[in-house]
Parts: sequence; C-alpha cells; structure tokens
Amino acid sequence: MSGERFMRRAIALSFERMEQGNGGPFGAVIVKDGVVIAEGWNRVTSTNDPTAHAEIVAIRAACAALGSFSLRECEIYASCEPCPMCLAAIYWARLERVYYANDRADAARFGFDDAVLYREIAAPIAARSLPMIRLLAVEARLAFEAWERKPDKIPY
Repeated sequence: MSGERFMRRAIALSFERMEQGNGGPFGAVIVKDGVVIAEGWNRVTSTNDPTAHAEIVAIRAACAALGSFSLRECEIYASCEPCPMCLAAIYWARLERVYYANDRADAARFGFDDAVLYREIAAPIAARSLPMIRLLAVEARLAFEAWERKPDKIPY
C-alpha cells in the first residue's frame, strides 16, 4: 500500500467515524513495514475524553498491538496536521515520520483552532493564561532521585 493509500484510509476514517457520531472529522493510521498496525479516529465527544484525538487513539492501539511504548519503526498518516497534544504524543512514541493532509490553517477555518495552544506553549510559565503554581518541588524530587537509583527501571 502506498503512502497515498494510507492517507486515503486516514481520510476515509475521518469521514466514516464523524458520520457515525464518534467525534470530529479526524482520522489516523499507523504503519510499520508497509502494513497498517493501527487506526484511530476522533472520539472526543462520543467518549467525553478531550484527549481522544485520532492520533492519540491510533498511538494507543499501535502500542497495544506491538506490546511496546515505542513506535520507532512506524509512521503515522493523519487527515490533519497534528495539534500540539498529538504532536507531543507522536514525539513521545518516537514515530519516525508524520504525513498529514489538512493543515492547521484549514482546521482553524472549520472551528478547530489550536493557535492559542501554540501561543501558550511558547509563553513563559508566568505569562500563560492558565495559572501554574509550583508546590512541593523538593518533596517531589525524591521520586526522581529514587528513579535514578532504581536498578530495574526501563528507560524511555
């Protein structure tokens, strides 16, 4: 299956699942060695989960299918440029390549505007519109120190 065929599947998922009432018009496919290993579609409104974007759903399914938190040898095809949350998850999952169809400007024109998120992430913590208050840093650091000493840890 070519890249365009994988993208067509992601786009088809965006149509199909949106029409079925699962959520917004977003689909994603994760591929390894030329084979689809997972599909995802937006499930935000049908599951009352604001993190259930197509890419996140696909990443969760791919990790379950492979039995691994790493998708190093995989690529993702998304019907739209990933939002900041999904992009972060893609980096954390270590996907090797992202293909997308619609871009963030297209999404914004249809009510899916992530511009505020991009601005907030770039702003210093003290300048963000969402108050962020640091508490108990010294106590919390003890967990990191214990992690550092843990002999059987699985590094990310």
